[in-house]
Amino acid sequence: MKCATIAAHMVDGAQINGTTQRLLAAGRVPAIAVLFGGFTVGFFLWYGLIAHFGSLHVLDDELLMLCLAGGISGAFTLWLQYSAALAARSTLPLRSILRWDALSWAALGCSWFGFAAPLDAEWSGRTIALGIGLFCVLKMLAAARCDYAIREVLITFLVTRVPLIVIAELAAVIIGQRAGEHISLSSNPLLNVWGRWDATHYIDIATHGYFGTDMAFFPLYPGLIALLGRLTGNHVVAGLLVSNTAFFCGLYYLYKLVEEYYDRGVAHRAIFYISIFPTAIFFSAVYTESLFFALTVAAFYYIRKQQWVAAGLIGFFAALTRVEGVLLIAPMFIEMLAQAKQATNWLSRIFALAATSSGLACYMAYLWVLQGDPLFFSHVQSHWDRHLAPPWASVWHSLHLISTTHVATTVATQSLELTFTVFMLSLLLTGFRTMRHSFAAYTALSILVPMSTSSLMSMPRFALVLFPLFIVLAVWGRRPSVNNAIVSFSLPLLGLFTVLFADWYWVA
Repeated sequence: MKCATIAAHMVDGAQINGTTQRLLAAGRVPAIAVLFGGFTVGFFLWYGLIAHFGSLHVLDDELLMLCLAGGISGAFTLWLQYSAALAARSTLPLRSILRWDALSWAALGCSWFGFAAPLDAEWSGRTIALGIGLFCVLKMLAAARCDYAIREVLITFLVTRVPLIVIAELAAVIIGQRAGEHISLSSNPLLNVWGRWDATHYIDIATHGYFGTDMAFFPLYPGLIALLGRLTGNHVVAGLLVSNTAFFCGLYYLYKLVEEYYDRGVAHRAIFYISIFPTAIFFSAVYTESLFFALTVAAFYYIRKQQWVAAGLIGFFAALTRVEGVLLIAPMFIEMLAQAKQATNWLSRIFALAATSSGLACYMAYLWVLQGDPLFFSHVQSHWDRHLAPPWASVWHSLHLISTTHVATTVATQSLELTFTVFMLSLLLTGFRTMRHSFAAYTALSILVPMSTSSLMSMPRFALVLFPLFIVLAVWGRRPSVNNAIVSFSLPLLGLFTVLFADWYWVA
């Protein structure tokens, strides 16, 4: 017993000495930067709690000390653990990584500008968002120095997102909005350009909760906007942070997933092709595409790793983001059958299937209590002239409108939706042998579900999250002629669709 106690003390002492050595190796200035960042986190956590829960004023001093202690200790713990994790993937010395990562904690100091300066609540929220944004960016830069996959994803993210942002902002200012009255989600025109069409529903849900036709939109994305909006003070800023962070994570998971099955070249092309797809503007707007993309790719990644609990939890959140998230049950089941002979823990597999289906079940239960109709999210689609119908009915509907209408914009919109639908189906059929059965099943179901609503509306946008199609293109893109064709078609259309979206023209 005494030996065990002595050994435990020796382990604890070794851990303390190891932590001390890492702190000393980093130097005084990086440690002060992390201390300042942890103090900032703790202070604003305290300020947020006091502002939103008035009853906590009786514990004002005690709560402040607790938040500051938690913020500082959490900052040092995260700094050391994050740097150690990066060092394990890199040839760089731990001391260099600690110093690089300390910059991200210093960047949180931007949050004080809005608090100390005489600015309104919206601008204060923006300075907090700026601090968080710089924190994340610098953390990514530190990670990019150590991990080739993060480096590839970061470069792709920047070279595709920055031009899109510039094009969208210039289009909104120079060309002007489509004639008519439009909803403005922000007084700042630079932010307002990212809140078109469906974005208004997500912001309304985050601001006021569910009512009317907003119940057609699932709760996770607006819930994250509402949660982050309390910190930033602006729901549009919160939506942009959620969307772009999720898109970055989705690209990373896609890169790692494709690399598992093919190689780095195919993985790089896959993330590049999906980033320049004609409707990729929705990845950076206040839309669910980026969050749903990240969750579905992550689910497939953990299915590949046979980490069923993680896959099930992610599937749960995917089904709370869009109804198609429940379709992840199909690839899970197919992969379970393929691995049935070496399966040992069936309980975790059952959990994965149950968790994914319970995401949809939770929202249906909520609607049952609120509206007395668990399928209200589907029934309310009639507002957009959608209803359950055979898949070919939606194709016939588009062909009928193209042949009978004399409105040029209607013909153009229906032609685009029909073209993208044919493109998805053709790519699925021709690339079937390239895909795993689980990928093909998920893609087929994800195309079939929206086609069964009697309308092809938004099909160009729905194609955006069908990542198996981009894997097929990435495999074909090994041939320079195919790669050039894909890039040549995608980039001009992406620029056009970005301008149309920014000026309130319907894209998808």
